[in-house]
Amino acid sequence: MIYTVTFNPAIDYTVELDKISLGETNRSKYSYILPGGKGINVSRVLNNLDIGNIALGFVGGFTGKFVEDYLKAQGLVTDFVYLEEDTRINVKIKTTDETEINASGPNINEKDLEEFYKKLNRLKQGDYLILAGNVQDSLPRDTYSNIQKRCASKGVKTIVDTTREALTLTLENKPFLLKPNLHELESIFDIKIRDKSQAIIYAKKLIEKGAQNIIVSMGGEGALFVSKEKAYFSQAPQGILKNSVGAGDSMVAGFLAKFIESEDSLEAFKYSVAAGSATAFSKDLCTKEEVEELFKKITFKEIF
Repeated sequence: MIYTVTFNPAIDYTVELDKISLGETNRSKYSYILPGGKGINVSRVLNNLDIGNIALGFVGGFTGKFVEDYLKAQGLVTDFVYLEEDTRINVKIKTTDETEINASGPNINEKDLEEFYKKLNRLKQGDYLILAGNVQDSLPRDTYSNIQKRCASKGVKTIVDTTREALTLTLENKPFLLKPNLHELESIFDIKIRDKSQAIIYAKKLIEKGAQNIIVSMGGEGALFVSKEKAYFSQAPQGILKNSVGAGDSMVAGFLAKFIESEDSLEAFKYSVAAGSATAFSKDLCTKEEVEELFKKITFKEIF
């Protein structure tokens, strides 16, 4: 079974306008709300790809109820810890550019965390656990690492998609997959990456520290897949960018969906690129039909 973890879910409230004038009343052309949070996005895409999974994490208040009810209506299984404070609302303003206003979210105390840890007891050999997104400031930076340690003796494979110290602290536990974007890779090493070759060098440094596989997403430029043995590059397919939210999460879901089916990491990488691109070309997260169509067009080449 696949389990996703979202410590800080959200309602994403998206508003589309021709332009925005600060300090004035603005009228939207179109608006919609969707559940958000990286792990929840991964769960939704896996569900779209007909891969069963269970969404874990923390929700609270009427906003948390919306997130849970929406996912259940889509056929997803959830097992959240309920908080006293409300799940956050993020605002995404789409004009010629895209502006995001992300709330900080509720605090999670030690009691809440212990309740979550109890839910991890069900995980067993062969399961996958996806740790995605940031952890609230009320929790230690090594929270993801501690989760890995709790699951290590069970043979659970972990996928980590977060940033900076929260990511690097997971390396000693040998995560099955990391999925930083180019900016996040730069932030880890506090450098500016100039080209693909340099990106591979720094991805290899994460491999040396314990990661088994790494996908580095580079937006419209494509993506890199790096393992201990090889490095590959795939160009992104051509299309009209409609949505920058959830493309990286779709890559994680796409990789795991195909890997479970084929146990072929390169086929999984191709499917990952197809899933991320399909979401980028859609207003919401990708569908299976969209991914399958793009998958036919994805090629990759070995770098070294």
